[in-house]
Amino acid sequence: MQAICAAAGEGVSLIVFPELSLTGYEPGLANDLATDQNDSRLNVFQQVSNDKNISIGVGLPTRSGADVRISMIIFQPHLPRLTYSKQQLHSDEFPFFVNGPRQVIFSQDTINVAPAICFESLQPSHAENAKRIGADIYLASVAKSASGVVRAYKHYPEIAARLGMVVAMANCVGECDNFVGDGRSAIWDAKGALAAQLDNTSEGLVIYDIANEQATQVTL
Repeated sequence: MQAICAAAGEGVSLIVFPELSLTGYEPGLANDLATDQNDSRLNVFQQVSNDKNISIGVGLPTRSGADVRISMIIFQPHLPRLTYSKQQLHSDEFPFFVNGPRQVIFSQDTINVAPAICFESLQPSHAENAKRIGADIYLASVAKSASGVVRAYKHYPEIAARLGMVVAMANCVGECDNFVGDGRSAIWDAKGALAAQLDNTSEGLVIYDIANEQATQVTL
């Protein structure tokens, strides 16, 4: 909640957190922790979204029948909640999760936003589909180690430049399931230039004003 309030104080209209941010990236615990967008424990996010006029994307495992998905719940001021579930899982996630059914795209201040979750955001076909259905911003919510961040820092600017989309990566820091999150959350502009980034240990905000093409970073 600290990050959301800080973002709202900076005039941010949309904030997105890393993959499985509410539970941590712990696949072995996901079945017990899985819920859905209507869980009353999530009402606090809708309330702060309404009160502070900010959209919020948080990560958690969700249940669909007997299946568990890696999902992002999106809260927008005074609007119904949305759920986006990861469509392309990494091979080591299949014992715990199933693929999501479809891409979700939503509008934020007349800008179309397409969420992506970790592994799939490194697959060109995923970003290409997001662009095809009208995305202006490609938001990668991830849980990446140092080696994963190296790949991301090569791939995301290439995708941004080739498709003409702003690309943002929200990564975690600290211990996860069997790796350490390497942070370095960042934003690339629609030409592929790195606009702003955090370091690999600090929690903070990477803020991008798409209208003015200006970026800042704030350490929490």
